[in-house]
Amino acid sequence: MFQYCLFDLDGTLTDPKEGITKSVQYALKAFDIEEPDLEKLEVFIGPPLKDSFMEFYGLTGEQALKAVEVYRERFRPIGVLENYIYEGIPEMLKDLYESGKKLAVASSKPYCFVKQILEHFKIEKYFDVIVGSELDGTRGTKEEVVEEALRQLKILDLPAGERKSKCAMAGDRKFDIQGAKAHGLTGIGVRFGYAPEGELEAEGADYVVDTVAELHKLLSKT
Repeated sequence: MFQYCLFDLDGTLTDPKEGITKSVQYALKAFDIEEPDLEKLEVFIGPPLKDSFMEFYGLTGEQALKAVEVYRERFRPIGVLENYIYEGIPEMLKDLYESGKKLAVASSKPYCFVKQILEHFKIEKYFDVIVGSELDGTRGTKEEVVEEALRQLKILDLPAGERKSKCAMAGDRKFDIQGAKAHGLTGIGVRFGYAPEGELEAEGADYVVDTVAELHKLLSKT
């Protein structure tokens, strides 16, 4: 069924809540914004940080760029590894890889952090392609990230119908489904991440799974 499997990172392969929310909290303090409730900062998991600082805390574009810089002051040395891999993910990746499928990570997180996290959890070896954004904001949208992953997989020119049947993008937020739809992939939403209730369905995910085991089963179909 799916010969190419693309994965989001945050909320799909790993649970980054602690590192992201504490680093956002740290950045907001630089603007005299105290946010003691880390649950409220879960909205920062998934979309580009700059957009979230503007949308949820009313920062200007210039302020948001500064907030991202401050965020990284904490995230780079501490927050990046305040992260946990979901149970069953290493086994799923190993099985898919050994079955001959081509695997890729397509994340809006900067590439340097993506690579560090994958190496930390010893799952980098299963991926043929790893794509993230850049620290300067380049390749900042999920659509751009997915496009680059497809280019590196050398399947960007597949006809739309063939791409839909052979390629899947799995992620926990609407942005992942948008990235899949923009390039004609099958979009798989995972409910064990950080999407608000109903978000994945409303965005038009082709499939929605509740567990890693269900995702594994779906991607393993031949």
